[in-house]
Amino acid sequence: MTTATLNSEPLTPMASASTGEPELVLTRILDAPRELVWKAWTEREHLIRWSAPHGFTIFYCVGEARVGGAWRTCMMSPEGKEHWVGGVYREVVPFERLVFTHLWDDNDGYPNPETLVTLSFSDEGGKTLFRFHQQGFASLASRDGHEGGWNGSLDRLNDLLHEVQNAQA
Repeated sequence: MTTATLNSEPLTPMASASTGEPELVLTRILDAPRELVWKAWTEREHLIRWSAPHGFTIFYCVGEARVGGAWRTCMMSPEGKEHWVGGVYREVVPFERLVFTHLWDDNDGYPNPETLVTLSFSDEGGKTLFRFHQQGFASLASRDGHEGGWNGSLDRLNDLLHEVQNAQA
């Protein structure tokens, strides 16, 4: 398990005690109300603006945030390479918890493992305590690659949250 603090500095990587699989856990206090953070994770108008690492763009984004609903996204790298990913929502508790599968399309002829992402949102006096947990990685290298991508995406999410709140002020 890798844990990151508010400033996303990773602590010691570990594996799950129960399965031995690499896991990724990121925790942040986001300076935005929980409802806005939830919308940023579930509404296309927000997702296309932040849900890719720095330098990447989202040009395709669909999804239905309900149990059994599918989601699919394509991000474009700065070099122009497409990265398709999708999954299915397993649990949706508005403003509190979102659980979904995460599966990259096969680009190199190798099967990609399906991982499970669990997000939790807690109110912290007008801010949001956000916890991200991803499990089911095939390797430490895969987990570590996702850590960099998710941290970059969460940095962009934080920027978007500030932008949206400033526009509403």
